[in-house]
Amino acid sequence: MLIDHTSQFDADNIDAQVVGIAAELGLHDSGMHTHRKAQLLYSAQGCITVTTEGSQCILPPTRAMWIPAGQKHSAKMRNVVAYRSLYFDTQRLGSLPEELKVIAVNPLFKQLIERISYWDWQMPAKSQTNVLALFFDELRQAPDEMLQLTIPKDPRLAVWVAQVAAGDMQPQALNKMALAIGASEKTISRIFIKETGMAYQAWRQQWRLHRAIEYLAEGLSITQLASLLDFASDSAFISFFKQQLGETPSQFIKSKAG
Repeated sequence: MLIDHTSQFDADNIDAQVVGIAAELGLHDSGMHTHRKAQLLYSAQGCITVTTEGSQCILPPTRAMWIPAGQKHSAKMRNVVAYRSLYFDTQRLGSLPEELKVIAVNPLFKQLIERISYWDWQMPAKSQTNVLALFFDELRQAPDEMLQLTIPKDPRLAVWVAQVAAGDMQPQALNKMALAIGASEKTISRIFIKETGMAYQAWRQQWRLHRAIEYLAEGLSITQLASLLDFASDSAFISFFKQQLGETPSQFIKSKAG
């Protein structure tokens, strides 16, 4: 069902086995919350940043996130985003995936999400059977996408993490970060490996990839991106992006447009 920013909506209070919504929102932050129902969150246009307890991920077009019932999360949108959100009653639909994950959305899966998003909430369950069977088959087969970024919780990094999360700064090179925090490079490296499973430089590169995807979805140019993310040149940024995702920024945007 199509809703807007004035709609009063709470999926948990709607008595239906599946509740789907389609909406467009500008600058928005849902705040941390949970649902009793499982959720599939999908960005049809624009980018959604989803934060859970201890991690953050980016949802560009043709990526979706499966959010199990009871999972605490927030969704933040920087610019206008066309999003789809599907909610599933775990009591009526039996065994549903129990792990939080980001998945790729192929054209068929996209059409199924779109169709369910516009369903009448009171549609009889028997009328949903065939589409839901195909939807869950696509959900099970959808490849996982490694677009999650674990956030370190060590108190020595608390102020730095808050500034990075708020967009007030971007992660610096390790030597500059060490000076700003007042800890040694060795200590910072140990913290990141222990708490995120990644060396600091790898974590910083993943952060830059997240921001690159987000900025591309917002329509920024390659030159703007290279400058904002501190790359030495446009070609250096393009090379980095292709190394991370296997395609150039232009190829990425083109492949996501359909």
